[in-house]
Amino acid sequence: MGSDMTRTPETPLPSPKERRRLREAQSLSQADVAAAVGVTRATVRSWENGRTTPRGTKRDAYARLLTGAKEVTPHQENPAPALVGAATGSVQASPDRAEPTPEPPSETPPAAELAPKPDPESDPELGPAPALDPEPELGPRPEPGPRPEAELEPLSTSLTPDQAFDALYAFCAPALVRQTYLLTGRRELARESVERAFQLAWHRWPEVAMDRDPAGWVRATAHEFALSPWHRLRPRHRNPEPPPTAPADRALLDVLLQLPPVYRRTLLLYDGVGLDLPETAAETEASTPAAANRLLHAREAVARRLPELAEPKELHRRLAEVASAERLRAAKPTTVRWGGEQRARHWTRAAIAFTVVLIGATTLTLRTAPDHYEPPLAPGATVHGVPPRVAPGPLSAEELALRAKLKGETVSGPERLVPKAG
Repeated sequence: MGSDMTRTPETPLPSPKERRRLREAQSLSQADVAAAVGVTRATVRSWENGRTTPRGTKRDAYARLLTGAKEVTPHQENPAPALVGAATGSVQASPDRAEPTPEPPSETPPAAELAPKPDPESDPELGPAPALDPEPELGPRPEPGPRPEAELEPLSTSLTPDQAFDALYAFCAPALVRQTYLLTGRRELARESVERAFQLAWHRWPEVAMDRDPAGWVRATAHEFALSPWHRLRPRHRNPEPPPTAPADRALLDVLLQLPPVYRRTLLLYDGVGLDLPETAAETEASTPAAANRLLHAREAVARRLPELAEPKELHRRLAEVASAERLRAAKPTTVRWGGEQRARHWTRAAIAFTVVLIGATTLTLRTAPDHYEPPLAPGATVHGVPPRVAPGPLSAEELALRAKLKGETVSGPERLVPKAG
């Protein structure tokens, strides 16, 4: 998958990190950029995450909007990484698991980005956000784990979709299950979240395969599913799972689970996975200053309960140990693909059945419903005060004689009466 699939030679673009920095330097929101370029806000966020790249006239307009009066520097867009890039996060420190090679540390964010700003999603239980220095020290980056003996090579175009998906799953799933366990504290939910994320990736495989960071796409999907509040309505979610056996691991997991979900996810991505601050902010859909405040809040909450973990390196090591202590094994990729296909068939059949029932109900309604208005008949009522109708009484003798005479005449009737002269 070459870089020609994600950029065009006509208009160069800055890297995804630089795009976000240039936008924030001009005090523009993602909604402002979307309105100016003529796209949705989700599209702009995808451009800044590096998952997609604009093309054609939108690319030109986006480049002009980012640069403004400043010309595009030679720091251009990075070429698209391999199908499984080095940005795959991992908190597993075991040497028997292949870990991705971490990227070089990015430059320190400018002081203006990390200036103290109010975080609208601050948790009132944690108190007000700490004041950030002009250049806050977020601690050193976590030390990279041991280099795997055989890293995953870029997938060639000769691989079938099944083979490419299996390679991505084998590379990401083991570490991703452990990460999700630190987010939720539930083993079954961690496995289910990772399987659902990969099933969705298989369902959208052409889109995921062409993504700049397929591992990041799956990681974000798994984390969002694991932190969904709808799990509280599930019956099995009401029963807590057994905590870790080691007291130190149990104490750290308790502290993590007491943090708000977005703070917990920010701490895991930055101090556990090893993403830099802009990448952490982009994955949690927050601004860089907000992500910095959440990280400082989370670190302070952990250090308040566990003072020995105030050092970021020690916190990173302990996160890796807690994740490694649990024997969490992901399912086989063939099982995940088969489960995703079965789920898709199930929902397709359910949608077809619902459509058929809806059509049948509509047809029955059209056949039985009246086609014109019929006013209802008012019930009868007795009317008082009206005189009764007078019927004819018995005939007199003269009337009876006249009626007999008329009946006795011929059919043509009585003879013509001629008046006499007077």
